[in-house]
Amino acid sequence: MSGEIKILDVKAIALEVPITRMDNPPESLPYYQELKAIVFGSYKSVVVKVFGENSVVGIGECMTRLSPGALVNIINDVLKPILIGKDAFDTEVIWEEMYGTMRQRGHSKGYFIEAMSGVDIAIWDLKGKTLHKPVHKLLGGKFIESAECYASSVRFKRPKEVVSEVKAIVDEGYSKVKLKIGRGEEEDIEAVKLLRDEFGYSMTIMVDANSGYSVNSALRIGRKLEKYEVYWFEEPIPPDNLPGYRELTTKLDIPIAAGESEFTRYGFRDLFEIGRISIVQPNVGRAGGISEVKKIIAMASAYGIEYAPHTGSSSGLTVAAELQLAASASNFLIYEHMRSAWSNEQPNPLGREIMNEAIGPPVKSKIAIPTGYGIGVTLNEEAISRYRISDSTR
Repeated sequence: MSGEIKILDVKAIALEVPITRMDNPPESLPYYQELKAIVFGSYKSVVVKVFGENSVVGIGECMTRLSPGALVNIINDVLKPILIGKDAFDTEVIWEEMYGTMRQRGHSKGYFIEAMSGVDIAIWDLKGKTLHKPVHKLLGGKFIESAECYASSVRFKRPKEVVSEVKAIVDEGYSKVKLKIGRGEEEDIEAVKLLRDEFGYSMTIMVDANSGYSVNSALRIGRKLEKYEVYWFEEPIPPDNLPGYRELTTKLDIPIAAGESEFTRYGFRDLFEIGRISIVQPNVGRAGGISEVKKIIAMASAYGIEYAPHTGSSSGLTVAAELQLAASASNFLIYEHMRSAWSNEQPNPLGREIMNEAIGPPVKSKIAIPTGYGIGVTLNEEAISRYRISDSTR
């Protein structure tokens, strides 16, 4: 090895799996009836491949809900020309050059950063596979051999149905569970009450509103949730209302968790300084990749904020990358294991099928940190071909 890995090529591949059945809304969404077919009509992902001159290929994922083709175009038209000929070990230089292309035009959130995220993960994977090291080694080592996890998520159901589902979750070995709320204050509180009545206070309960409340309604429900010792209140209000987050964190005792909808260290700086959250939840496939999320985690530790990574509807590639970060973070709190997908009737095949290696399932609420090279997984090319959107690479 010459001491560098020249990048020869970059490819972005859009994946999509139509959802043909969804009996209940998966989470809170404004104008649900008008938007459900657009937002929840399919599982989507963009897989990135970065090719090194040493014949090693790094892989990553851009986390996206809509229009994966837009991310493919950004990678091909903007980011790929930056990467060709660069040394993959120059990760920080590459990241800043990618970010610098559109920073002056305000593209510091959204699609552009999601595109950068997948590319950055792939570069880290390329480095790890070249050096025959898992990414957590490149990040400084691992504090844990396995990550404690919680079952995510019990989606919108009637309160008694929630109890029945959680019984099944407990039978699988979980003692920590997250409920989707935001369907209505009365039903939300009733579901939590019934869980406490059934399981007592030995169960850890988190709730996730997916920005479904106003500040005033979040204050009302938050005070009721405190009575039931809910572990955290996730995304109670929209992510652009940082003064509202500050009001909630000031007036409520329940920890406020947020960050899955935020981007880059600059956005998280404001979430910490203005929003004053207690638990941070970046998604590595969205927030800026491994290079950026490691900075976000370090900044969180300086504020005494714990790190609980978001996985959501990501494929297994993001799951693998998140576990590498979790292992290397001294302020890691708990891991989100997606036991259910948007559709309870149709699980997300991108979560497992596009990789050759399996991650999990958890054993006694713990999931092993992948020890393979790079992010710890490789692509199942047959599955990639099966779910690929035609003409998604150039």
